[in-house]
Amino acid sequence: MNARHMARLTLIAPTLVGLCTLGVWEAACRLLSIPSYLFPAPSDIAASLHANWPMLLHALGSTLQVTLVSLLVSVVLGTAIAVVLVQHKLLQVSFMPYVIILQVTPIAAVAPLIIVLVKTTGVALVLCATLIAIFPVISNTLIGLGAVDPGLEAYFRMHKATRMQTLLRLRIPSALPMFMAGVRIASGLALVGAVVAEFVAGTGGNSAGLAYEILQSGFQMDIPRMFAALFLITVTGLVLHGGMTTIERLLLGRWMRPAT
Repeated sequence: MNARHMARLTLIAPTLVGLCTLGVWEAACRLLSIPSYLFPAPSDIAASLHANWPMLLHALGSTLQVTLVSLLVSVVLGTAIAVVLVQHKLLQVSFMPYVIILQVTPIAAVAPLIIVLVKTTGVALVLCATLIAIFPVISNTLIGLGAVDPGLEAYFRMHKATRMQTLLRLRIPSALPMFMAGVRIASGLALVGAVVAEFVAGTGGNSAGLAYEILQSGFQMDIPRMFAALFLITVTGLVLHGGMTTIERLLLGRWMRPAT
């Protein structure tokens, strides 16, 4: 199977599975006469999405803004931390356990404290999302920076390359695949962190995000609107993942082997 047929199959197969799932879902809701306030059919969700589109679009923009800012902060800060830690083994051994602690601590337990301490709601939301998204950037970049070819590393030492020259010309290029994998994972985690932080903050008004729309829909028993907001979160996650994958292919296309 050549690359073109594989690309078509990659697009067509998930689409067919999704359409079949929606068809079965719609038929089950209609045949079993399930009320929309219990479990809405796809047609009910689509109708709610159309009716509430301006409000949901505004909420999507708020959530997406927090997600993108936290992703950017995670990439910049996580990369800087990894570069510093890889320079000295003692630093890596000393600080890596605390990085892991940040990862394993539930953000739902930490977010209320952050929101109370940080007066600006937007900054608090970004900080909560960053705490979730930063770990894969640090971890993957650190692994990539340390996993250099021993022969090339010996070659650099033989030519008396400085630490900065080795970092810029050997370690960073070698770490790009692992770094991009970490960024791809972080893009999804940043969205999760933004939604969780919005749930905890419960912000309304102009800064209301999709999590607030889900909460309000639950209070008002408007379940189709709740599912419409969940649908937008899902689509946003897929778009972010697809965007990161595209960027990865553009940056690493010459070094990535085609699928067989």
